[in-house]
Amino acid sequence: MSLNLNDKKAVVAEISAKVATAQTIVVAEYRGIQVGQLTQLRAKARDQGVYLRVLKNTLARRAVEGSAFADLASHMTGPLIYSISDDAVAAAKVINDFAKTNDKLVVIAGNYAGKSLDKAAVAALASIPSREVLLAQVLGMMLVPVASFTRGLAALAAKKAEGEAPAVAAEPVAEVTEAAAE
Repeated sequence: MSLNLNDKKAVVAEISAKVATAQTIVVAEYRGIQVGQLTQLRAKARDQGVYLRVLKNTLARRAVEGSAFADLASHMTGPLIYSISDDAVAAAKVINDFAKTNDKLVVIAGNYAGKSLDKAAVAALASIPSREVLLAQVLGMMLVPVASFTRGLAALAAKKAEGEAPAVAAEPVAEVTEAAAE
């Protein structure tokens, strides 16, 4: 279906708005993928907060023109699906994970923060844990000294309690003997 000029301008404006806030764009060729599989890919992308769309390459070139992603324009040929995300890893992870299970999806190129990525670099970017996982790991590392300190205090308290236990037991016996003597 052909788009009229106003529709094309709207598509370019929409993609330009997405590109303006994006950290990562991954471009992949989807030739031969069945509609059901493409629907699954779109659902997974939506769950991860990734903007995934099949675009006319000329419109995509216009949308990235003048942005940090302008060097991707040289890779925009053939039937491509564009994965755009605000998260640094999400776009690469969605495309790369799907490409592992479906050999018809071929990663062409990517761009992260203005730096061009080839297929291997996109795979490397996809292997980085998500932001939430990284934050959990940092928090875990920050809790290690606190937990060690707490365990040390508990061990010290237990050792001190073991040393004082006979003395505590001896005092009531001494009181009972003094009371009996009176």
